[in-house]
Formats: sequence, structure tokens, C-alpha cells
Amino acid sequence: MPDLLLELFSEEIPARMQRRAGEDLRTLLTNALVEAGLTYEGAKSFSTPRRLALHIAGLPAASSPTREEKKGPRVGSPDQAIQGFLRGAGLASLEEATIQSDPKKGDFYIAVIEKPGRPTPEIIAEVMPGIIRTFPWPKSMRWGSGSLRWVRPLKSIIATFGPETEEPDIIDFEVDGIRAGNTTRGHRFHGNEDFTVRRFDDYMPKLEKHKVILDADRRKDVILHDARNQAMALGLELVEDEGLLEEVAGLVEWPVVLTGTFEEEFLTIPDECIRLTIRANQKCFVLRNPATGRLANRFVLTSNLIAADGGATIIAGNEKVIRARLSDARFFWETDLKTKLEDNLAKLDGIVFHEKLGSQGERVKRLEALAAELAPAVGADAGLARRAARLAKADLVTGMVGEFPELQGLMGRYYATHQGEHASVATAIEDHYRPQGPSDRVPSDPVAIAVALADKLDLLAGFWAIDEKPTGSKDPFALRRAALGVIRIILDNGLRLKLGALIEGIIAARVGAGAAAALRDDLLSFFADRLKVHLKEEGARHDLIDAVFGLGGQDDLLMVVRRVEALGRFLATEDGVNLLAGYKRAMNILKAEEKKDGTAVSGRPQADHFREPAEIALASAIDTARAGVAEALKGENFEAAMEALAALRGPVDAFFADILVNADDAALRLNRLRLLAEIRDTAGLVADFSRVAG
Repeated sequence: MPDLLLELFSEEIPARMQRRAGEDLRTLLTNALVEAGLTYEGAKSFSTPRRLALHIAGLPAASSPTREEKKGPRVGSPDQAIQGFLRGAGLASLEEATIQSDPKKGDFYIAVIEKPGRPTPEIIAEVMPGIIRTFPWPKSMRWGSGSLRWVRPLKSIIATFGPETEEPDIIDFEVDGIRAGNTTRGHRFHGNEDFTVRRFDDYMPKLEKHKVILDADRRKDVILHDARNQAMALGLELVEDEGLLEEVAGLVEWPVVLTGTFEEEFLTIPDECIRLTIRANQKCFVLRNPATGRLANRFVLTSNLIAADGGATIIAGNEKVIRARLSDARFFWETDLKTKLEDNLAKLDGIVFHEKLGSQGERVKRLEALAAELAPAVGADAGLARRAARLAKADLVTGMVGEFPELQGLMGRYYATHQGEHASVATAIEDHYRPQGPSDRVPSDPVAIAVALADKLDLLAGFWAIDEKPTGSKDPFALRRAALGVIRIILDNGLRLKLGALIEGIIAARVGAGAAAALRDDLLSFFADRLKVHLKEEGARHDLIDAVFGLGGQDDLLMVVRRVEALGRFLATEDGVNLLAGYKRAMNILKAEEKKDGTAVSGRPQADHFREPAEIALASAIDTARAGVAEALKGENFEAAMEALAALRGPVDAFFADILVNADDAALRLNRLRLLAEIRDTAGLVADFSRVAG
């Protein structure tokens, strides 16, 4: 079957936009083809700094003809309905319609709409100009006198279509004076002459002859392989960086890997500062000395040029820039070391955290108090927690963090260590921001835990107090991430915290005690939603999570998780499955009865109303189970609570096998319904079983 080759050749496309643009091109065109009635075997997009390319394999030569029957109004309907039907079906008159009889509803008009198949090139030529003109670039530009907006000036278009055994056709369409053809160019410096292509099979090899590697993933492999080899030859290790590798692969069409050097004196700067300076300014990788674990004074750069001097001039140019940037970094580092962190605190009063939540200085005072309050609950020294919270934001006004904001916390740890602060205080200054994402580690030092929880709880409670909560997909203050951070810190460290009281106290300080309770409940509900997301990602069943949260008042997250886990294990047993079936049968009977008069069945069953051994046995088993569950829950032994509940399985089965609940005697029927309500209430001590699937 025929294949399609498409290339959009332009000036340099920003690296960060290339991969997404290739996928957008594939999606837009394949969706348009499918909508036009065309199928295909496969489609793959490619991108380089100067081109987007798309190969679609296995397209038919034309779309298939279609036949559609459109049902119209009943014969004899008002003229307005008839005219609307004709317009919708594209008919000139009722003579072009047919009449279909329905034995029950009478005669109806039917329009038979037949559309002939269309050549695939004609369909592509029709949709491509619109796709190009409305392409979803994050940023675009116009140039010259044309009206087309593109990320950079568009230079040429390739569009060929045909089977492997024949000369492909050029799909004829034009966008802003650029007509599709079969000509492109290679590398800007090593192959910048026009050449023609036929189809994808010769397109990629010809590009390589003109020094262009089309596949971004292959360019990444070349860069990574060569960088590792050059590092190994020097007895060093490459510090790998997937984000930088993706970016660098988008800056070159023919990668050439080279190694440069900087002065050893710069190694007095923290490794993270060196790496970030070199990465941000020159897009270069750094190398590590495996013997020391510290960075070496070497770096790896990727050139888009095969230089006649072997790259010596390119290396020298990069070394000059890196030397200047590292000199700046050393100046910041040495200057920052001259000032104690505590001496920076006054400057925080002039930094607005949020217009409704005050300055960073005011926030630090809140964090000090909250971290000290949390310290006993997490096993931390209250004095160290207070000290760490006091210094946690002090590095925000340093020169290094001003230059590289992403180093906040880390630089604070370096400065705190240098000035002799307690090791736990220094660790907490860095770790109180963690975890910042699902792959980030969780603080484990008790002092760091106290400050990290204080930071996140103050953030959440503060924004709840001013009614700045996440809405839909918008979360400008990363409150979802903060809530998940609290959850992970609590669960990973096995912490017992009553979040409700903590949150209410923080909120009450802002809005008063009267309004705090409602905001507390709303924020706890937000935590519950985030915990559900976290547990689902960990593989927990959503219905079991709902069943535990259905009990209400669940603000001890560790106990919620343990209860969900115990419930899951219980329901995986035969006793659990059968008891759940009995519970649901009881609930169905109760719902049916309660629906009749609109009131819930309540009250204790009367022992003197029992008539059959099965109901007597069930009543006794419920009393025993209730006591056992209550005692187990009091000791937070959820496994024991489930075992106590499991003892109901046999008596419940026997009850439904031997007892007619809806007896003719009204008193007897009510007593038996009350017995079923006892099953509901006893199971409800453990979880809301009505929310469990099955």
C-alpha cells in the first residue's frame, strides 16, 4: 500500500518544542485522515532543529465510497419540518427521498446519501494547509509580507505519496506561497544544498549523507554513547542528565561530542553550583571523579559542527564562557559565606510571600512555632526544630540562590554547615522543601520532618483561609503537591498525627475560631482526595478507600491506610467474600423496607421475639462480634477487628438459609429487620461496606 512522506522545513525550532510538535503533526493529520474515511498501518513523527517530518505507512490510494440513510419526518408532517429535513440531507426536493413504512409509527421519509470515494492525495491536499495554518505552537511569528504564523520562518514542504513499486506523486498544495514538492536541504554547514527525495525509504539515508540524523532518540544515543566513552578514557564518569540530553539533542542535527577543561580552583565551589552553572549557561555535561565522588574539572559539550581543527576552537570558546560563569559563581559563594544565615532574616521582611499572607519574614515566625509544636509528635528536638525553621528561608536572599533559585534549600544547607549549625538543622534547611514530586525522596531526619510538615501545613491552611484553593486543573501555588508531600512524609515515616486539630489551629489564627471548623473539614476532604490518588497509584482498590473514608472523621492518615490494607486482606478471604454477600443481602432487604415508609429501621431487637435457633444464634454472634470489634479498634488492631467480624459469616449464612425475614407477624418482622440493622451497624464500625464493590 502507498506511503506518505511529509516534511516541514524551517529555520531553527526551539529544542523544547520539537518533540511535542512532531507528535502534534502526527495526531492532527492522522485524525483528519481517519475522519475522511482513510485507515493506515502506522505513523511516526520525527524532528530536528530545522524540520518536522512524518511518515504514514499503509494508506489506501483512495477513501471508500459511503452510503448513509438519514431518517426524516413522518409523511404529512408540517412544511417547516420537511424543509429542515431536506436542508440537513442536502436534497433539492422530496422526489429525491424515499418512503419507508413502519407498522407502528407509519410512513417516514428516508434520505439515502451516497458519497463517492476520493483519492488520498486530494484529501491530504485539502487538510494540510489548515493544519499548517492553525498548528498549535506555544509561540509563533510572522515574517516578510506573508500571513502565515509559524514557530520560525517556514522554507519548504515535502509531500510525496505512492506505493513502493511506483514513482510517488507530489501532493499538490500551497501555503502562503510555499508549494509542496520533493526537495529539501541537509545540514546547515555540511549539507546545505538542495536534493530530491522519493519516499521515506530514501529520505532518511539521503539526510544522513547530508549530515542530518533525523531521529531525535538516535541523536541522544550518539551523544550519550560518545560522552560516556570520552569520560571513561579520562578515568572519569559522566554525570547523566536526561533533561539536558533531550535539550542538546534538539540543538544539533549531526552531534559531535568534545571534552573541555576548567581550572581546578573552581572545585572549591559546591558541585551542584558548578553543574548548574555549566548546564544553564553552556548546555554542557559535567564529569565526576569516581575516586572522590566529587566533580572533576572537565566537561562535555555537543557541537553541531565537524571542525577542521578537531574542535579545538569550539572547546576554547566554551572554556572561556564557562570560566567567566564559574568566576561569577565563586564570587557569589564566597560573598555569601561572609554573612551568617541569621543576619539575612531581616531582609525576609521585605519579601512578599503573598499579598494576603504577608511577608516571608512573617511566615518564618509561623514556621518556628509550628515546627516546635510538631517536634514531639515526630520525635524531634523542639529547640532544633525551631532553629531549623528560623533559618529555613534565609538563603532566599543570598547571591547564589538569587542567580539560581532552584538551589534554594541546598545552599542553605551548605551555609548552615559552614557556620557550624547542628547537622539536623542543616539537613532540615535543605529537606523541608521535599518531597517536590513523586520521584523525590521524603525527609527522614526528625527535625527535617517537623519543618517540612510545618512548611506544607502552613501553606495549605493559609491558602484555605484566604479561599485560594485549587480549581479544576489550575493549581498555581502547588497545593496538591504540598498535600501529597504531607501524606508521603506521614506514611513513609509511620507518623501518628491528628491533622484536624493542627489545621484548625493554623486557620483559626487567621480567620478566628468560628470559621475555622468549616475550613478545617474542607481541607481534610482535600487531603482525603489526595490520599485516594496516592493509594490508587500504590495499587489499593478505590472502593475500599471509599469504604474507610465513609466512616467519617478520618484525620489520622496512617491509621486510614492500615485500615484499608486490613480490609483488603479480609475481603480477599472466603469469609470476607461471603460476609460481604450476606451484608449486601441484608442491606437490600432493609432498603426495600425503609423505602416503604421512608424511615430507617432502628432500635434493638427484642430477645423474647426470637422464634428460631438461627436468629438466636445470629443475635448472640452479633453481640460477641460487636464487643470484639470495638476492643480491637480501641487497640488499633485492625486485623483482630476483621477476625471478629469474620465470625459473623456462619451465623449470617444460616440466618438467610433458615429465616423468613418478612414474616406475616408485624412484630416478628420488625424484630428480624432490627437484627439485620445490627449487622449493618456492627460492620459499620470497621468500614462502610455499602461502598465496597461485589
